[in-house]
Amino acid sequence: MSASARPTAAWEPITPHGVAAFAGARLRRLLLVQFIVALLAAAAVVWFIHNGCFPVVEVAIQKLPATGEIRSGRLDWHGRSPELLAEGRFLALDVDLDHSGQIGSTADVQIEFGRKTVRVFSLFGYLDWHYPRDYIFAFNRNELEPRWGAWAAELLLIAGAAAMICLLLSWSLLTTLYFLPVWMLGFLTNLDLSFRQSWRLAGAALMPGALLMAAAVLFYGIGFLNLVSFGFTFVAHFFIGWIYLLLSLLFVPQVPATAGQGNPFRQPRKERE
Repeated sequence: MSASARPTAAWEPITPHGVAAFAGARLRRLLLVQFIVALLAAAAVVWFIHNGCFPVVEVAIQKLPATGEIRSGRLDWHGRSPELLAEGRFLALDVDLDHSGQIGSTADVQIEFGRKTVRVFSLFGYLDWHYPRDYIFAFNRNELEPRWGAWAAELLLIAGAAAMICLLLSWSLLTTLYFLPVWMLGFLTNLDLSFRQSWRLAGAALMPGALLMAAAVLFYGIGFLNLVSFGFTFVAHFFIGWIYLLLSLLFVPQVPATAGQGNPFRQPRKERE
């Protein structure tokens, strides 16, 4: 049964009642809360990369020979092969020029540099990428160590910004896809929802799933979740948005009997933008 009055405090997107409140709030309130949630999710991603990936990369660079490069689509390697460079719980880096399969890492993701391709192993198998033939990449300790020291912080900032931008863009796309079904459900059940309110409601319903994924990234980073559990959580966070969309409609007030309910072409009431 719908609530008798629309919630007024639109600040928390954690409960269906809180999500429903964004339908009647100003657009800038929704955008502000979305920015905060996206910032939290990006912080979780940055923390995971800094703690789960960067230490492995740093150790691997230390084990590289003094000379070596990738030129004309081939790796010029002056060390032993195969050789495990570094390994963590999530990431492992090794060199196996012939991809002989002698190095079997327990990491969730293993990146192996071969003579002509880099091979990425994961739970789903492996995938090969050929080295670009038109570029030269340093693959030695003397060049990569100072470059890594100079760019590590910038790479974290880029990763965080990319995570935020991707999340905000995906929310805009999904909100645009979801708001028409939300409005249609509201119309069929005689709820007090306009197109704009349905759009804000759909946008707010996506944030609980993002918060769930941010928590999953943290739990995966500390080892509380394994890769399979993390994958299930990733799939589940899409369903969380749909569930919140439906449950939040229970807290949207119905159209008053005098408002001409049942007429989809009635004049829109004055609402806060």
